[in-house]
Amino acid sequence: MDTPDPQTITRLLHGARAGEEEAAHALLPLVYGQLHGLSEAIFRGERAGHTLQPTALVHEAWMKLAGHLPDLEDRSHFFAVASRAMRQVLTDHARAVRSQKRGGTARRVTLDDHLQSDDGSGDPGKRELDLVDLEDSLAKLASLNERHARMVELRLLGGLTIDETAAALEVSQATVERDWVTVRAWLRRELGRTA
Repeated sequence: MDTPDPQTITRLLHGARAGEEEAAHALLPLVYGQLHGLSEAIFRGERAGHTLQPTALVHEAWMKLAGHLPDLEDRSHFFAVASRAMRQVLTDHARAVRSQKRGGTARRVTLDDHLQSDDGSGDPGKRELDLVDLEDSLAKLASLNERHARMVELRLLGGLTIDETAAALEVSQATVERDWVTVRAWLRRELGRTA
């Protein structure tokens, strides 16, 4: 996935904030590939035939984002909000499917290696997570520590690096690295995973 220049994204967001309509129109083609890559990563390993596909997820998340572009400050902020929008779309979809099936199995996603332990010993076969359970866990985490919940959004759904996450949260890289160990352990435990 091509990574657009962060300064270009920030410049376009500042243009959108200043009311430049063409800046908002120029932003989507610039970030579309990266958003689609994040969406594909969320769906990787899933069975074919889901009613919600990566492209649809990107489009629905963009619709949620479009009206808020003037509020976004820079690339990190954009992808933080984009990851939250994707999470909301996925959770709403999973809740609707669960509701339609009256307690049937909810759609599950396979997350990447972010939840594995530091030594890589996490069992890849146990990385499937129910989206509703993940949403509920993130809501619980936010009530305990809002920054930790944002970190999960940025890292897992936003695809941000440790450095980008530190910048978005306005903390040091060492703080993100230290907190990430704690947050992953908490999530594994909360979601019924073993360390």
